[in-house]
Amino acid sequence: MAEQLDLNLLRVFDALMDTGSVSAAAERLHLSGPATSRALGRLRRAMNDQILVRAGRGLVPTPFALRSAAKVKALLNDAAALRSDPTGNDPRSWQRTFTIRINDALVPVLAPRLTRLIADRAPGVRLRFAPEASEGADPLRDGSLDLDVGVADPPPPDVCTEPLFTDHFVAVVAADSDLGRAPHLTIDDLCAHPHISASRRGLAHGPLDEALRRIGRTRTVSAVVPSYAVAALIALEDDVICLLPQVLAQHLVQRRIPLRWHEVPFPLPAAEVEARWHRRLNDDPAARWLRAQLKTAVQPLITPPDRTENC
Repeated sequence: MAEQLDLNLLRVFDALMDTGSVSAAAERLHLSGPATSRALGRLRRAMNDQILVRAGRGLVPTPFALRSAAKVKALLNDAAALRSDPTGNDPRSWQRTFTIRINDALVPVLAPRLTRLIADRAPGVRLRFAPEASEGADPLRDGSLDLDVGVADPPPPDVCTEPLFTDHFVAVVAADSDLGRAPHLTIDDLCAHPHISASRRGLAHGPLDEALRRIGRTRTVSAVVPSYAVAALIALEDDVICLLPQVLAQHLVQRRIPLRWHEVPFPLPAAEVEARWHRRLNDDPAARWLRAQLKTAVQPLITPPDRTENC
């Protein structure tokens, strides 16, 4: 007789997919290791798939498990919503997980603020910050993301948006370098010193290069790194320049990281930071509450533009 799936088995599946480890899943679920191993065996029989397979010393999910992970998480969240405060008026009674994707430049700034806020107002709610594996809307559609925060192309019709703030890029240098001690940054400085480019897609060319090209100048990009946080660490070296969003640069300086930021000596395109969610969550009380907490967390960083959500 085929093994039957139930919510407890799906919780084991979700924990295994999040942790990639039987022992870590067991710890999260407050189960013993043998009990979690037995549950994995039941999952394999019920789903007719190995779910996790050995790869070296670790375990990796099968293609079927990867395809199913978002659906299982959405089912668990829906089930949790049914049994926790059906009126949606008491976040302190909720037991659920929200999955949020935040642009890597905003993670060091926004994630701690939002986490503290949620922990204080809804201690049973867990935030899961998803990596920027892609920028598409599919994770919002299939339920693997509840909220997406960052800069993106115009959204498809089934995705709602709300502007949060407008940011711009500044030049970040080591505070104790010659550039850090200079009163301001010049075009000659931009062209004479090596640059670190932050690009998840590995791009070395950007708006700054186009602005320099229009005046017949060029810069030298010495390295391309996958995130702004890595670029900021490299900028701690003498006389290396990297462009960072000003909100991140200001946050790092306020946290006593020995960096200094200069305004770029000509205008660059602004970055419009917005929140995005699928329209099926537009009127969901818990999802609306989460978006309100996000706006509260953003408020101390910068004054939001006078615009309304689009859905």
